[in-house]
Amino acid sequence: MSVSAHDIARILTEALPHMQRYDDEIVVVKYGGHAMGDEATARSFARDIVLMEQTAINPVVVHGGGPQIGDMLNRLGIKSEFAGGLRITDEKTIEIVEMVLAGSINKQLVGFINAAGGKAVGLTGKDGNMVMARKATRAVVDPTSKIEEVVDLGFVGEPEKVDVMVLNQILGRELIPVLAPVAAAADGGTYNVNADTFAGAIAGALRAKRFLLLTDVPGVLDRSGKLIKQLTANDARALIAGGTISGGMIPKVETCIYALDAGVEGVVILDGKVPHAVLLELLTDHGAGTLFMR
Repeated sequence: MSVSAHDIARILTEALPHMQRYDDEIVVVKYGGHAMGDEATARSFARDIVLMEQTAINPVVVHGGGPQIGDMLNRLGIKSEFAGGLRITDEKTIEIVEMVLAGSINKQLVGFINAAGGKAVGLTGKDGNMVMARKATRAVVDPTSKIEEVVDLGFVGEPEKVDVMVLNQILGRELIPVLAPVAAAADGGTYNVNADTFAGAIAGALRAKRFLLLTDVPGVLDRSGKLIKQLTANDARALIAGGTISGGMIPKVETCIYALDAGVEGVVILDGKVPHAVLLELLTDHGAGTLFMR
């Protein structure tokens, strides 16, 4: 499809009020393991992040990596188990998790952003004690006895304290922080943190204008499978209680509610496989997912 120069100019002028809305504001983008897709998709995402920075938005990228961690563990013959939706992480596994997240994925994404003309800085929650975590536990119901048991998840953590000093030194200086969801333990050790939870904690601590969760679904769907464009925190709680929001969507929505309570102005769950989903959401009237507002 051919687009004329006049069409391009018109599109840019239509984006102006959206650019003004986010001028010098912080937008946290959680880039999920499934939403990453292939290299072409990741490079396209990187270009969108650079464009955001060029329009005076301050993007902070938090990436996941569950599928990539699973692939590496399989290649090394390390069996992986899950409880309550979280990977049980023993001492051998946490080494692989940190290697894949902080090494492979983080530096690849940094490279793609830099190749697109940006200046990305790869960090983890351990840098500058940005995210201190406590040990996480999950209660699961034994399918045989029907008795609820507390499962030891090993080196899986939950954010306890967030210090954004390092990020404040970076933001507003044409630098784009790219964060791997690995956090510091009080004893200097390492915790694997769910990427959604990690990103929500970062967004809340930064009082971000927007927090975007890129995943592999269009957003929150009603019982007929239709996208719900906008929800309040109370609406979301009611949909969880009523069973409309269920399964793996519950922790994502709970993260959205947490971020709103922490001071984020708006949170959006959107499909990261849609080309330029971030730009559609931020710089057009179209929108691209479910917007949560207080």
